[in-house]
Amino acid sequence: MNYKLILDIAFHLLRARLKQTIVAAVGVTFSIAMFISLVSFMSGLNGLLDGLMLNRTPHIRMFNEVKPSDNQPLSLSKDYNGNTVFIHSIKPKDRGKSIYNSMSIIRTLKQDKRIIDVAPKVTASVLYNSGTIEISGMVNGIDVVAENTLFKISDYIKEGKLSDLFQNNSIIIGKGLSDKMLLSVGDIIKVSTSNGTLSSLKIVGISETGIADIDNMASYTSLATAQKIVGQPKNYITDIQVNLYNKENAVAIAHEFHTVFDVDTIDYLAANVQFETGSSVRSIISYAVGIVLLIVAGFGIYNILNMMIYEKMDSIAILKATGFSGSDVKWIFISLSIIIGVTGGVFGLIFGFIFSSIIDVIPFSSPSVPSVTTYPIDYNSSYYVIGLVFALFTTLISGFFPAMKASRVDPVEIIRGK
Repeated sequence: MNYKLILDIAFHLLRARLKQTIVAAVGVTFSIAMFISLVSFMSGLNGLLDGLMLNRTPHIRMFNEVKPSDNQPLSLSKDYNGNTVFIHSIKPKDRGKSIYNSMSIIRTLKQDKRIIDVAPKVTASVLYNSGTIEISGMVNGIDVVAENTLFKISDYIKEGKLSDLFQNNSIIIGKGLSDKMLLSVGDIIKVSTSNGTLSSLKIVGISETGIADIDNMASYTSLATAQKIVGQPKNYITDIQVNLYNKENAVAIAHEFHTVFDVDTIDYLAANVQFETGSSVRSIISYAVGIVLLIVAGFGIYNILNMMIYEKMDSIAILKATGFSGSDVKWIFISLSIIIGVTGGVFGLIFGFIFSSIIDVIPFSSPSVPSVTTYPIDYNSSYYVIGLVFALFTTLISGFFPAMKASRVDPVEIIRGK
């Protein structure tokens, strides 16, 4: 088989129907460009949302969950062994919110080389009071340095500084709360707990996360201040937050900590399962749209090659009459489709990168992600490889069936018909 001659004939046929060839190549180019830009944008968006989730969620959270006791008195009775027992109106066990022996657990965790850092936390439901106004909310007592290391909460402080929480009786409130109660930095806000404790705190900052439920209810203060608000000693800790160097091990390590320290644990995947589902759905939609575009372009190539075969029946008959085999004719038309696929695919990669770059410079602003100023794009080279491979695969399949038809043309029948 003379490959050079086959390619020369293929290029000659392409030039003979130049407009149709350009249309087919443009279809592939458009499909690949849209596939790359769409997948790059969706992947960038998924990365942004995952980052948003991880910025606020520890890889592992250790706490005491309110739940019924696992072993009820009736289950310990030998009289009912082997029987099915139904127990109604079970009351949850009051273990208290404080994690037992929390200081020892924190010291042990800080020595674990799998862990980036540990951030203890005290959470308490409170009522914010300003004059006659009362709003329910949540005070988060934090280790300022560790919390900022793990979750970069200083990025969301719009007024004041996070370090001001080192002052005694200081608090940072959400933007929604400050707007509702007409409070600003320097004002005093009174905080009361369910046990009747009333504390006066100075507002040293205002935060804005862009999430209404947080901005309208949550506030930050130091661990010592939070412990004072709830009237508890310095070893009172309700949550221990842990971030890992390899977050993929969070599920296994969370189970390990639950067994070793006898506390309830939850990993970031279980705490944010809706984010993972959303990311998967968006990725599936992106790939589905790109594949559909390429299939549509494949039908265009199929139609063009079919028309070319009908128009070039005489040429095919002459080629076969002069010694070209059916396999040679088949490879001529497969070469046509490969040339269209490669040309359209390469230009598709170029335009896909250009479209992605244009999206990447479009301004984007959100209080929830202050570090992001433009729409997110993921320039992963694998998307370009996938696009080019799928373009070649689609065009090859589109050209295969017309090529098989051309290889079966009987030159005697064609010439006799003329």
